[in-house]
Amino acid sequence: MRKTEEFAEAFRDIETRSDEDIAAAILDAQSTGLAAVRQSVPDLTVAARAAATRLRENPSGRLVYGGAGTSARLGVQDGVELVPTFGWPHARLAYLIAGGPGALTQTAEGAEDDSDQARRDAIAIDVGAADVCVTLSASGVTPYALAACAAAREAGAVTIGIANNAGAPLLEAAEYPILLETGPEPIGGSTRMTAGTAQKVTLNLLSTLLMIRMGRVYRGMMVDVIASSDKLRDRAARIVMEAAGVEEDAARQALAASENAVKPAILIARGLTFADAQALLDAHGGDLRNALAAAGDAAGSA
Repeated sequence: MRKTEEFAEAFRDIETRSDEDIAAAILDAQSTGLAAVRQSVPDLTVAARAAATRLRENPSGRLVYGGAGTSARLGVQDGVELVPTFGWPHARLAYLIAGGPGALTQTAEGAEDDSDQARRDAIAIDVGAADVCVTLSASGVTPYALAACAAAREAGAVTIGIANNAGAPLLEAAEYPILLETGPEPIGGSTRMTAGTAQKVTLNLLSTLLMIRMGRVYRGMMVDVIASSDKLRDRAARIVMEAAGVEEDAARQALAASENAVKPAILIARGLTFADAQALLDAHGGDLRNALAAAGDAAGSA
């Protein structure tokens, strides 16, 4: 039997305990999930490097998330958050969801068994060699997830498989497997718990490392943030103030000149025009650190 489906002896009496003890026991079980993630870090970083290389080499390449049930929902959540946080384009995201988008808000358990649909879905979104496909399945045997991963790999995409059972077929199907050996759940088989926690943390690490390597972080700041709300506009101003060493008025003026794009605003606050700032960023593949260094070298030689 797969470990994620086993019944843990430690929780046989869970419903007889006090509310405080139940909550504490479930919370303590999450440490198993975090330990599993830590063990996976070497494989995770290898996968992130491969993903970053593929997406840098293919400016239209997409990050594709695939799965069923909880795993699919976690993947969608991770992908959606990359847009406001790192300015990752909507067009560079895609999803393979068992049961379709409606399964994000309503259960569609039977859909996870439809491997043919997974292949049709992969064809429909035209998964190809420019893409990176991250497929998740706690059991590692979900037919939809396996077929989605296989279809992506056959199409030439970089494939990353995340599963919570050693020896799971998904780990064999993916070019870059990540095992999260979280073991039995406090409620037997309820993998939205410890397994889900481990998957969520793994996605956080994987996508954030990927965004860092894609040049979307500078000095621990989200310099590609999309300033689409008052909160994010305030954050953008603080980032410009910190990175350019200017006061708030100057930061907001620079943001206004750059249409709220943080990276060029930082260069504008350092004295460049918008056109020159954008050209410098383009010349350095959007890497702000290198652009700032080049701007400093140019100023020093002037």
